[in-house]
Amino acid sequence: MINQFNKGWTRRNFLSAAALAGAGTLLGLRSDTLAAEPPQAGKVYRLGYLFVGLQPPKEFLEAMGRLGYVEGKNIIFEFRSAEGKEERLPALAAELVRLNVDVIVAPGVRPTRAAKDATKTIPVVYMGGNDPVALGLVASWARPGGNVTGITEISHELTGKRLELLKEAFPKTSGVAVLVRVGGRSGASRLKEIEVEAKALRLKLQSLEVRGASDFDKAFSTLAKNQSRALIEVPNTLFHTNRKRIVELATQKRLPAIFHSRDFVDAGGLMCYGESTVETLRRLVTYVDKILKGRKPADLPIEGPMRFEFVVNLKAAKQIGVTIPPNVLVRANEVIR
Repeated sequence: MINQFNKGWTRRNFLSAAALAGAGTLLGLRSDTLAAEPPQAGKVYRLGYLFVGLQPPKEFLEAMGRLGYVEGKNIIFEFRSAEGKEERLPALAAELVRLNVDVIVAPGVRPTRAAKDATKTIPVVYMGGNDPVALGLVASWARPGGNVTGITEISHELTGKRLELLKEAFPKTSGVAVLVRVGGRSGASRLKEIEVEAKALRLKLQSLEVRGASDFDKAFSTLAKNQSRALIEVPNTLFHTNRKRIVELATQKRLPAIFHSRDFVDAGGLMCYGESTVETLRRLVTYVDKILKGRKPADLPIEGPMRFEFVVNLKAAKQIGVTIPPNVLVRANEVIR
């Protein structure tokens, strides 16, 4: 199933992802293999979790439990949520540093950057960001060299495949709205790349520009003025945090949408194609485990995604009055009925 969808990647993307995924294997550091050694007896660790959303993912906590980390027994979790307000991240990161936590888990580029700016010594385990070297988070993929390591994403590179799936599911679609965050590091450049991909599929794009959470209603209100008949998003922490509202607005407009994360489908979205967030979170835990047992983040290679998923929500399809063709359904890893 995975190979079937990955055929849309460029050779460069494929080789880059393979290099990322294989780096840990070559050095005996595969993070998707659970460590057999239990936590040190009598030691109580303190783990900081810095994030933008409202609550940490339960899959992360479950994976920690499977490795023998029990809240109140041998680990204390210090969760710090920005509650959707990214400007709060630096202060929250500084608070974790003052608590002298053993490691900071920071899903997303902005939490990672806030943690990295707050400390040069406490290990930071991150998830996100297409190129951590270009983002200035690490020195290299194989040898990060500082206090940051983790698992990168390639969500942006998969946008072309999402457009292909939209076109296949709705062949009469001629226009696609692209939800993009302006003012970010990659929004404008990624939009130009999407335009090239859309042109090959004979799709016209309309950008829905958003700066903050208060802009979503206004952005979607412009859809009545054009012929956009579907929706995609340029992956961004702001969108993930506000996924419920985005799904609501797309449903109100009866707009078929494909998102980058399963979390959008769980919030009522129609389709998603991208890395398996659940699998990535489970692998992220093994980075934490290695660091708590003495490994240095500088020596733990950055890894890439290993599992991808295409999920279709037929409940959402019925709600907006569309039909997903059988040839598309058969390709899905999961169909929600």
